[in-house]
Formats: sequence, structure tokens, C-alpha cells
Amino acid sequence: MFTGLIEEIGMVRSIGAKDGRSQLRVATPPLAPGMRMGDSIAINGCCLTVTLVDDEELSFDLLEETISRTNLGALKRGSAVNLERPLAAGSRLGGHFVQGHVDCAAPILSFAERNCDRRLEIGLAGTDARYVTEKGSIAVNGISLTVAEVNNASFIAWIIPHTFRSTNLKAAEPGDMVNLEFDLLAKYVERMLPQALPTASQLSNASKGHTFENDKD
Repeated sequence: MFTGLIEEIGMVRSIGAKDGRSQLRVATPPLAPGMRMGDSIAINGCCLTVTLVDDEELSFDLLEETISRTNLGALKRGSAVNLERPLAAGSRLGGHFVQGHVDCAAPILSFAERNCDRRLEIGLAGTDARYVTEKGSIAVNGISLTVAEVNNASFIAWIIPHTFRSTNLKAAEPGDMVNLEFDLLAKYVERMLPQALPTASQLSNASKGHTFENDKD
């Protein structure tokens, strides 16, 4: 479990196939010395398992599912990636609950400076907008953001200077793909409601079997 508060920006050293597997190698001098094989870390909001610690670099295996669903497959040598270690028991929760399970990659539609802040608009495909609500939380490349506005095919978040400086958004441009993780509660509610609410046919059958007082006359 993560919080969406980015700790460091890492630098991709290599990404590609090795020994029949897709592998990612990231340089992260501040965090690598404290990591061990088998530990988890979020890379652009995607929870990955450390397979090798080599001095100041961490290596990860990438599943085909991970490559197809996230923006990690588009990384190249020199790409900046957001890093966050899992939430430690007893730690303060400063952002929101982030699983590190990316739902999709979506394009940046616009990213413009407005006074001291920046207005970020990201596209939403299909019915994904149903998971996003005004003033709700969303993880963008692992960053916990508050949704300011939702449209049929996009949403808008405002980026404060600290977030801009401390994440890889400072290198983001329109057209770039970013990882999105929708709020966990929205997905559980969608899953549970159809089972909890009666269907139209159940309501119809119930009304047919009901005897009204006027029917007795």
C-alpha cells in the first residue's frame, strides 16, 4: 500500500529483454542502499518487486500485463520515474490509499502554467469517467492528486509548485502517457452495487405478487 507522496525521482538506466524476460533497471541513489531483493516499490505508481540491488541501482522484472497496461513500456534510458516505498505500519497517511495497481495509461491533453500553479488535463477513455469525481482522489504516475473538474472524456487537476518540482511532471508535455489508478472505493462500490440492488425483473416479479388493499374489494 502506498500514499501517492513521491519520495524521489529515479533515472532509467536500461529497459528491455534479458534472459527471455523484460527487465527495468533504475538508478536511485537515495533509496537503493536501503532496499533488498523482494521488496516492493512504486515506479510511476506501478508496484514492482526488486529483483536485484546493485550499489545505487534497482532491477525489476516486467510482466506483459504491466507493459500493456502502464507507461513503463514507453520508458527509455534517461527517463525520469517517480519512486515511492510502501507505507510503513504506523506511518502518517498524507495522500490517499494507493495500491500500486495501475488501471490504465492515459494521455496528457494540456499542461499549462496559470500564475504560480499549473492546470493539468488528462484524457479519459470509454466509461472511465465513472471512477472519477470532483474533489475525489486519483493517482497520476503515482502522485496523489485531487480532481478539480470532470468532463465526459477528461479530468482536470491543479499542480502546485512543490509537486511540479518534486515529481517527473516537470518533464511532462501534452501527448505524454501517464499512469492512472482510480480510487479504490469507487471500484469496490461498482463491484458491489449490482449484487446488492434488486434487478428490474426482480422488482417486476415482486410487484406482481403483491396484493394491494383495493384488490380485495
